[in-house]
Amino acid sequence: MNIALVSAFDYSVDGGVKNHVQELSLQLTSFGHNVDIIAPCSNPNEQYEKNFIPLGKPIPIHTGGSIARVSIDFRLKYEVQEYLSKKNIDIIHLHQPFSGLLTAYFISESSSKKIATFHAYGSPWPYRIGGAKLAKPYFEKLDGLIAVSEPARSFISTYFPGNYKVIPNGVDLKKFKTQADPIPEYKDDKINILFVGRMEKRKGLRYLLKAYASLRWKYPNIRLIVVGSEGLDAECNKIINEHSLHDIVITGPVSEEKKLQYFSSADIFCTPATGQESFGIVLLEAMASNIPIIATNIDGYASVVTDQKEAILVSPKDHLALEKALIQIIENPEIKLNLIKNASTKVKNFEWTKVAQKIMNFYEETLQKSE
Repeated sequence: MNIALVSAFDYSVDGGVKNHVQELSLQLTSFGHNVDIIAPCSNPNEQYEKNFIPLGKPIPIHTGGSIARVSIDFRLKYEVQEYLSKKNIDIIHLHQPFSGLLTAYFISESSSKKIATFHAYGSPWPYRIGGAKLAKPYFEKLDGLIAVSEPARSFISTYFPGNYKVIPNGVDLKKFKTQADPIPEYKDDKINILFVGRMEKRKGLRYLLKAYASLRWKYPNIRLIVVGSEGLDAECNKIINEHSLHDIVITGPVSEEKKLQYFSSADIFCTPATGQESFGIVLLEAMASNIPIIATNIDGYASVVTDQKEAILVSPKDHLALEKALIQIIENPEIKLNLIKNASTKVKNFEWTKVAQKIMNFYEETLQKSE
């Protein structure tokens, strides 16, 4: 089968959709299929997978506490037409299809079967100001609908009712279970609290910093490691300066291999997002790394983990609740071990081979509908 995985977002910037597309491509290729990855790219000269085809230059668009880097270049239409004229594609799998023009042109210009995966949850303003009406003709051309979680399905079906198949994100258990060696400088007598995410307000880092500031008085042997952020915003810097906080490591963006090392070096994983998370791939990565998890009780996270079973879930924007949860894990080894045990069992349901097979089955079902 010839498959085109088309992402709306800048492929040179790490994120959940890129992670999903990369892993899905690897799995589909291992099943024996021919796969192209197509996405806008702000740095086309970097080294990417051999099957990656950059189309379009993305621009940053602010949307609901995040930044979507998508292409709105009208010349993309001709590039898409040229690609389609050279390829005999069976399935075009679009990821976040109503973001930018690349996915729109693949929908309008292709006669192949078109399947869309909806990753987002929240930030409805583009649909409310007329985006849903503009996207309706494109939605009607889709042959199959996937949502990565029940919250994502509920959100998108409000604007585009349809028969959605919920197929979650996945995780490569082999990659995490074999685990890279810990980073030597962090394997000392300190307790490493790990945060992984971009510097966006909705990721909630400021609440973790407030909890950390309070905990430092009681546990001087804790360290906070912030992975993925190029720099802190003004509010986070203010918290650090006001409390004269030490033992905070800001790594900036890291490679996938280095990220594995940080997971391997961590004692506690904390993701205090305030909302608009449809799933939370970082939860799967922490579960696969055998680290106890503290997360906020938002719809996307609660669809992956259960409070007091695979994670401790706390109210968003509540640094006191975060502090209490961290103390629970630090002072109760039994709670920590139970969280790890339950999470390591549940994460097997999200192994990429299983997830990719579900997607492959959906491809085949969609193709059969037209026969």
